[in-house]
Amino acid sequence: MANKGLFASAIARLMPVADTVNREGAPAYAYGPEHKLAQLAATGTLADTFYGGAEAQLADVLAAAQACDPAFVAQAAVYARRSGAMKDMPALLAAYLTVAEPDLAIPVFDRVIDNGRMLRNFVQILRSGQVGRTSLGSRPKRLVQHWLERASMPQLMAAATGKDPSLADVVRMVHPKPADAGRRAFYGWLIGRPYDVAALPAEVAAFEAWKADRSLPLPPVPFEWLTAFSLTAEDWAVLATRIGWQALRMNLNTLARNGTFDVKGVTEAVAARLSDAEAIAKVRPMPYQLMVALDQARASVPLKVQAALEDALEQSLVRVPKVPGHVVVCPDVSGSMSSPVTGYRKGASSAVRCIDVAALVAAAMLRTNRDTQVVPFENHVVGVRLDPRARLAVNAAKLAAIGGGGTNVSAPLATLNAMRAAVDLVVIVSDNQSWVDSTKGGATATLREWNEIKRRNPAAKLVCIDIQPYGTGQAPQGRADILNVGGFSDAVFDTIARFVSGDTRDWVGIVKQVEI
Repeated sequence: MANKGLFASAIARLMPVADTVNREGAPAYAYGPEHKLAQLAATGTLADTFYGGAEAQLADVLAAAQACDPAFVAQAAVYARRSGAMKDMPALLAAYLTVAEPDLAIPVFDRVIDNGRMLRNFVQILRSGQVGRTSLGSRPKRLVQHWLERASMPQLMAAATGKDPSLADVVRMVHPKPADAGRRAFYGWLIGRPYDVAALPAEVAAFEAWKADRSLPLPPVPFEWLTAFSLTAEDWAVLATRIGWQALRMNLNTLARNGTFDVKGVTEAVAARLSDAEAIAKVRPMPYQLMVALDQARASVPLKVQAALEDALEQSLVRVPKVPGHVVVCPDVSGSMSSPVTGYRKGASSAVRCIDVAALVAAAMLRTNRDTQVVPFENHVVGVRLDPRARLAVNAAKLAAIGGGGTNVSAPLATLNAMRAAVDLVVIVSDNQSWVDSTKGGATATLREWNEIKRRNPAAKLVCIDIQPYGTGQAPQGRADILNVGGFSDAVFDTIARFVSGDTRDWVGIVKQVEI
């Protein structure tokens, strides 16, 4: 018989050679500028990560943007905001375009700067000097002015929460022209200048009256304006029916702590709001946000409300594709996956870890595809028993509780090869900084194991989901059977569904379909 090792080596030489090293110094494949920008836009939060600082991430995204056509930068910005629900990166790319391609900045601003927080992000980034200017400049100033002029009074009031810069700071910078006496009075009230009390918008006038006489009904203003004051359980009950869906999801423990659920009818009203399908479809909460809200809900939050949260979680995952055949999902449970998915920020780090997102993707795929095989890995494959009939949150929590060890992305593929498993789709969810399986040359261990799977399963497809923005992967781009995609919103499931159904575009191609 011919020497297997010799001929295996010959075959390996035909595979694409790893052309860079990852953050662990192990062989990897570098993403091209467009893919790298798309990955940064969909997963970058301009915060410290396990393998790098915020400054390095900022430098990476600006370098990637400069290496791309401005039209693609515009598409990446809109994709990140509209599909990925990102905040800082879309604002950064919109600000970058005001220097790199001012004409493109106009439509991108309109698509990306869609609320007061995004407006303040945009202004903060421009004034920082990081994109090449330290002031707004005439065109960006007009864009901000137009946003203020078009915004409704509720939008302006919502924008007036937050600082650095505050909405008052923004108004002082751009000097918007008030269209009527009411808006003129609002701007005067906002920045502390004389104003016509009689012309003050009704909501703000009601707020000022309520501050003077707390026996009056709660005014219809952002709840953050009210929580600086002492509120009764009945006051909180009113707010529970009035605040936005996301604010409700985030403040369940606050409502419980203030006795809100003891007020008759509040529990039922809150549960109905949280599980309302129309509201969920409109807000499109991140699935992991709901999983964390469930995990953090204290015992004082009624079970009916917790059940509504779980229902909302199930509804948020309607985009998880149902895939025919043998599906294998491989969540990375190594030590680096314990870092916050949105990075470290002093006093503001997310409680959601990368491993939580990976576990949720695996549990969601299992829920939709009951025969899915879940193969967690770190240094090696980790055995865990999951019940496909169990609640999604239960399986996700079981996976997220593993944790620890080094990163070996090829381990689950090697296990499938050892089992000679039949495979149609493999989904790997990782930061892709594999090093335990480091090779001395040639292709990565992940690609070698995948090619062996393909030899037995010619129609099989591999999806590698990046949830951290490091610019490299363990499988190369440019193959019809491999998809590298970044992000942790439900847009990832859309992309997987397209790929499985035969869409031949890579992720960059999907981003390029975005209309500006």
